[in-house]
Amino acid sequence: MKTLTMGLLGLLLQTGVAQADVFVSVDAKGSYVLSNVHRPGRTYERVIREPESAQVSIDRQPQMIARQPYAELVSAAATANQLPAALLHAVIQTESSYNAGALSPKGAGGLMQLMPDTAREMGVTDVYDPKANIQGGARYLKRLMTLFDNDISLAVAAYNAGPQAVLSRGGVIPPFAETQRYVPSVLRQYRRLQGLAVDAPL
Repeated sequence: MKTLTMGLLGLLLQTGVAQADVFVSVDAKGSYVLSNVHRPGRTYERVIREPESAQVSIDRQPQMIARQPYAELVSAAATANQLPAALLHAVIQTESSYNAGALSPKGAGGLMQLMPDTAREMGVTDVYDPKANIQGGARYLKRLMTLFDNDISLAVAAYNAGPQAVLSRGGVIPPFAETQRYVPSVLRQYRRLQGLAVDAPL
């Protein structure tokens, strides 16, 4: 058993799977079973222990999001629209750097930089009211997520360039310089707040 255990350990380490506690046991047929949870009636031997640093990193993510500006307003809007709070924070950070009074040269205003037509469509009468702006921006982003089958990259691109710019190109990120910078910036912030690697799939 020890030889097999060491062999399995070596294989897991080579493939980079060692991200949590891993146990090995023998089932009723005599086969070896790897698991990260205990199942009743089996005797387990731990072959990999999750690094404490990984556990701490995961535990800190909610705290990191809770420390962001307007955390309560963002959390409420995220819950109401079934969106990750981290995604709303990432959009706000990239759009306005949390400046509730921000106004773009094109006329977009507030934390989530709502254009006048979008604000009206989302029922926002004062784009400089943080609560109304975040709620309106979240509703709009949720609409885009639904439109693009929850593809975060395309929804974020559409938030910046408009949904038609994405649809008219067959569902790809438009080649506009601003959008090409914008999408990676939002996704980088989103991954950071989620505790994900910079190249982690979304």
